[in-house]
Amino acid sequence: MTGELPTDDDQREPTEASTGGRYPTDVLVSADWVNARLDRFGSDATDLRLLEVDVNASFYEEGHAPGAVGVDWRTDLRSAEAHDILSPAEMTAFLESRGITEETTVVIYGDNRNWFAAHLYWQLAHYGHPDVKIMDGGREYWTEHGYPTTTEPVAPPDVTYGDAPDAPARPEVRAARTDVRAAIGTDTKFVDVRLPEEFRGDVTKPPGSDEGAMRGGHIPGATNVFWAENVRPDGLFKSHEELADVYESRGVTPNDDVIVYCRIGERSSVTWFVLEELLGYEHVRHYDGSWTEWGNMIGVPIEVGESDGGS
Repeated sequence: MTGELPTDDDQREPTEASTGGRYPTDVLVSADWVNARLDRFGSDATDLRLLEVDVNASFYEEGHAPGAVGVDWRTDLRSAEAHDILSPAEMTAFLESRGITEETTVVIYGDNRNWFAAHLYWQLAHYGHPDVKIMDGGREYWTEHGYPTTTEPVAPPDVTYGDAPDAPARPEVRAARTDVRAAIGTDTKFVDVRLPEEFRGDVTKPPGSDEGAMRGGHIPGATNVFWAENVRPDGLFKSHEELADVYESRGVTPNDDVIVYCRIGERSSVTWFVLEELLGYEHVRHYDGSWTEWGNMIGVPIEVGESDGGS
């Protein structure tokens, strides 16, 4: 096992998909990369920290990668002060509670092909943490391919996060409802990543979900690109070439201003990560209020059925 962080090529190589396409960034690491550094993740050192965040928060207690610190999205990634993402002070407290300083490389993974791992990644990008990565394939890939697990809890070291953010460092990655309303009828491309049934308005929430909306449908002019089109059957992200085709074939190109959304912002975080980080689109905003906000508001425009650009 090496004691040095890998080069960009070292990080990209294991995530190369079957077509041989590579991603132009170092934000995605393989299960092998993580496995080779488990002793460092499990130590009191602060240079690396591994986080697991699952839709089903009980999965962490049933078994997790050795050294991984658990994150419960219901309590850890939601503000206690408002129906919102973490405030700057809450984000600082969260990072310190997980043994993370401003110099820590944070690697995140989770179930459902990294839904909430991508959501945490997006929040960290919003607040400007300098080095964050996602483990390709997530929890399912780790467990299904025989990587080690443990039920032992991890107690991260006590740390202080220097230069704590007092405001988002990258506000341009987030869209508010006012931004959405202003963008309707313009050249902005809306990408709705929900199930086709949700997009059409047949249902207001996916099966098994409790939090829905009063009205069904989608933002006018949106294109439906189901979030799962980003991944292969084994859960790894598709190649750069395949991902580019998914979006460009729907008329969503690298030069477009793009706003992505879903129901509560977790599935659309995956699509934001793909467009912003793996494909290098320069103008991608995440509307994390998503359909539970838009579909419950009074007086906002909603379309039902298939849109002209829908799939």
